[in-house]
Amino acid sequence: MLRACLHTALIFTLACGAGDDESPAVDPIYEAPGPYGVGNATISVTDTARDRQLTIEIWYPQSSTSSTGEAIEEFVADAEDTSTFEALLADAPESCPSRQTTSQRGAMANQDIDSLPLLVFSHCHNCTRFSSFAIAERLASHGFMVAAPDHTGNTLFDDLKGEGAPLDSEFLRVRAADISFVIDNLVMNREFTGVDPNRIGVYGHSFGAVTTGLVLQNDPRPIAGFAIASPMENPLLTGVEIESITDPVGFLVAVEDNSITEIGNLFIRQNYDDVTSAAWKGEVADAGHWSFSDICGVHPQFAACCGTGTRQTDGEPFEYVPVASGIAIAQAYITAFFDAHLNKSANASRYLSTSRFPELLDVQEHAATP
Repeated sequence: MLRACLHTALIFTLACGAGDDESPAVDPIYEAPGPYGVGNATISVTDTARDRQLTIEIWYPQSSTSSTGEAIEEFVADAEDTSTFEALLADAPESCPSRQTTSQRGAMANQDIDSLPLLVFSHCHNCTRFSSFAIAERLASHGFMVAAPDHTGNTLFDDLKGEGAPLDSEFLRVRAADISFVIDNLVMNREFTGVDPNRIGVYGHSFGAVTTGLVLQNDPRPIAGFAIASPMENPLLTGVEIESITDPVGFLVAVEDNSITEIGNLFIRQNYDDVTSAAWKGEVADAGHWSFSDICGVHPQFAACCGTGTRQTDGEPFEYVPVASGIAIAQAYITAFFDAHLNKSANASRYLSTSRFPELLDVQEHAATP
């Protein structure tokens, strides 16, 4: 299997080129890949101040307009973990996890882009940096660089070895520091060239959504953030005060979320109502907690997303929305959200105001309030 910890100069040195004035003239269609093929690479960095090593996956626009893609297990670097993950995939329902990427490992970065907006993703509790690779690939195809660290000690493989970190407020602070450290490495330390320090966003799923809220609250560099299937402020994982967040925020609600339950969804709706910054919220019918994730069904703890479930709202049996549909909604609206707030795209703002999936998705938005 191809493994890569590629030196940044091989991939990320972006030559002076076309710049923003030569970006595609037509309005982007967020339900489809953008004009760029996607490359990806894996790096390892060490935060010496915290004595903490992080493995980071990075997706970026590549020089080719298409990507060959690889099997999802190519993201797993350790041989023992690869064997474990392959066994989990073999046992998972065929239609639940994503099994094929659309990005090419080690591809040369597009040389005609002066600078890239940066997005940093925080994965869910006991998940992986590649848990939502399809969303990252869609973002990269529309001209974003996306970085996702494994939150060391809080991954699927840590949990399977009985070494997983707790789901608590103390480790929330560790995770938020991980995200800020990734920004340090990609921007402030200039280890990577071509990243625009004025266009940084953060997003995350579940525990990663709360992490996103803490980063937005405490790190001034991100200017927008998006939470998937979790409130940012909540009484279980304390530290985030939604009214202190002044950057635009987005929320994606899984209406049949049997992980955070209807109580958790009520907190998401309350976060949306209480935040004083510009906010967007989308609620997806018949979606479960992992309906937006590429590792849906890989492990029993990620099973509330596929096949038959029991409604949390009335206790009746139902069929979850197909995972491909959940991911497609997340891809489209997260890409439009960051295009609107990092790139100031008027087309993206218009896109966010309506549901392009009317039978599945209900959208709301409100402007910033004094």
